[in-house]
Amino acid sequence: RKISLNALYGLMQSADPIRVLVTGAAGQIAYSLLYSIAKGDVFGKDQPIILVLLDIPPMLPVLDGVVMELQDCALPLLREVIPTDKVEVGFKDLDAAILVGSMPRKEGMERKDLLKANVAIFKTQGAALEKYAKKTVRVLVVGNPANTNCLIASKSAPSIPKENFSCLTRLDHNRARSQVAMRCGVPADAVKNVIIWGNHSSTQYPDVHHAMVNVHGKEVKAYDAVKDDSWLKGDFISTVQLRGAAVIKARKLSSAMSAAKAICDHMRDWWFGTLDGEFMSMGVYAGGNSYGIPEDLIYSFPVHIKNKSWNIHDGLTVNDFSRAKMDATAAELVEERDTALSFLSQ
Repeated sequence: RKISLNALYGLMQSADPIRVLVTGAAGQIAYSLLYSIAKGDVFGKDQPIILVLLDIPPMLPVLDGVVMELQDCALPLLREVIPTDKVEVGFKDLDAAILVGSMPRKEGMERKDLLKANVAIFKTQGAALEKYAKKTVRVLVVGNPANTNCLIASKSAPSIPKENFSCLTRLDHNRARSQVAMRCGVPADAVKNVIIWGNHSSTQYPDVHHAMVNVHGKEVKAYDAVKDDSWLKGDFISTVQLRGAAVIKARKLSSAMSAAKAICDHMRDWWFGTLDGEFMSMGVYAGGNSYGIPEDLIYSFPVHIKNKSWNIHDGLTVNDFSRAKMDATAAELVEERDTALSFLSQ
């Protein structure tokens, strides 16, 4: 049955808009992200959107410029743009919250000081989610240290299910996928089921023991496709772990385009699900996991998603090489968590 353009437009008009918050909205990741969300690349081509842009008061003039540009894109799905520096406006009735804003590490800053500053931010934002957002809100934390910030936000919003909170490790996942694809001379989508375990930090473990590569129409194990075990256990891992620093060194700015793309991938998969037989990496609540990871952490696992709910992909074999790396990144997260919780109780 053919549907006229007018009828299609009518259907688009009739769908209720969803409210999507982006924090740190005057920053450079948001600048690369907002167009994709407003255009329909994330929540669907027929889903109208109200974009809520939150930043700190000194950034409001810059935010006005971003609003002007979004208006000037003349995007049919974008129903309203709300710039604000007030949490009661920013977090009201949200369907999705993408928490990009955080305190960046300044020169000479101890990691502990960074954690303390971010605990304060994410305690406030968690409390605002608790008070103002829908209980069904899906929350993605991007601002670093992302795993621990996500845990703090979740603990500060006890009536929102823990499963509704996640942190971004999809950028690391995409980096790993791309490295393997380039090495094998295939497109990135010919590589599936790479895994990022653990923390979004330099201790993360990019694991390709379960990854498959489509070579000339045939699915081959990544180790067999790459045929270079020492690279996969050495330079491949360190390249992915340290890629963010390499981009900063080259650009003198942090990765924004690739981070924004990863945010879009993460939220789109959360909204619409993963493909059969594929899993993606997401930092999620570790409670009840089958991989021996301490429970009260946000840890990156392989997940598959259906009906906006993720499940950790169980049953993967873990060899001694992987076990040691999975435990090392967990140990870092436990230490971060304990430091952060000591600040939270102050």
